[in-house]
Amino acid sequence: MTEEIKPNSVYTTEGAQEYLKVSSSTLKRLLKNGILKANKVGGRYKILGYEILRLVSPERETKFEKLYYKLKDKTKRTIGKW
Repeated sequence: MTEEIKPNSVYTTEGAQEYLKVSSSTLKRLLKNGILKANKVGGRYKILGYEILRLVSPERETKFEKLYYKLKDKTKRTIGKW
């Protein structure tokens, strides 16, 4: 998809998959773990554009990067004690 994600538009799981460039199993995992929020309407998930944008925002990336390095350092310290 070449068009811009509109924050107030509603997207299907297929549309979100295309924008995020992830597999269906990855999208299901994002939904199941609450990383990507959606509402179920008529047995199908509907995702607001805002949620897709929130997921790919640079602020979110930085937050996860910090969390990743913190967890990595903790793991190194734990393994070092063995």
